[in-house]
Amino acid sequence: GQLVESGGGLVQPGGSLRLSCTASGFSFGTTAMTWGRQAPGKTEIEWVSWIYSDGRKTDYTDAVKGRFTTSRHNTKNQVYLQLNDLRAEDSGICYCLRGLNVFGTRGEGTQVTVSS
Repeated sequence: GQLVESGGGLVQPGGSLRLSCTASGFSFGTTAMTWGRQAPGKTEIEWVSWIYSDGRKTDYTDAVKGRFTTSRHNTKNQVYLQLNDLRAEDSGICYCLRGLNVFGTRGEGTQVTVSS
């Protein structure tokens, strides 16, 4: 399967971005999906959020609760991450991954930079 992330960019603190991830080559509609972030200078991918295959259940790391929202459109084979009230510490490469953790197949990522 393949995952392609998009929607990253440079934004000022307090700004918003909407990330998208388009999936192909596997049964997306029956697969939970995760968003992760690799902070600048770090090698590990930190868990940010996940969403169940039917979209009915989501969870977020405490640092982004109330600011980020994940959703999905199974007919379009896409999962999204809405990032609001962005902070400098949210910067990094954002990945979508198959499954409920950061160890599944991922795409190339999309860069999010929060800076004034």
